[in-house]
Amino acid sequence: MTLPVELLQTGPEHADLVRNLYQFYAYESSDWEQEDVEADGRFYLHEPHFTRYWQTPGWSASLILVDGFIAGFLLIERSELTGIDAWELADLFVLKKYRRQGVGLAVARRTLCQGQGDWLVRCYREDAPALAFCQAVLGDLPRPVREIVLDDEPLLCNFLVTQRLH
Repeated sequence: MTLPVELLQTGPEHADLVRNLYQFYAYESSDWEQEDVEADGRFYLHEPHFTRYWQTPGWSASLILVDGFIAGFLLIERSELTGIDAWELADLFVLKKYRRQGVGLAVARRTLCQGQGDWLVRCYREDAPALAFCQAVLGDLPRPVREIVLDDEPLLCNFLVTQRLH
């Protein structure tokens, strides 16, 4: 089934909305990340980093819409790793209602194939669903993809998607 998927770039006025959605994202990864909630009942979110999505050039936060309804979010950063000149697909989250319908694949493929420049995709080895999703997305791109080794986070799998089309 093909659903009408739209990406809506957000502004600072949408920060609370994205922050709320991020709680679902954090909840789903809490089992393998071994995260606990804070005293206020919410998962930790590093606010200085989070606000950069609306303040730093090359960073953005978008809502994923399906038929006009909020279905998730996409966070993009400009990689700040030494020797990596690439955009980074930082976080992609799709609400359970919209999973297994091609929403995440459509967003990821559209994003990784857009514009000029390379992309860095990283996922935790212990997050089996995310790793399988990354492999499905990257296995069918019209751009070259290669796994790379980065020393900053040993628990991550790292993939570089280059801008050159096949």
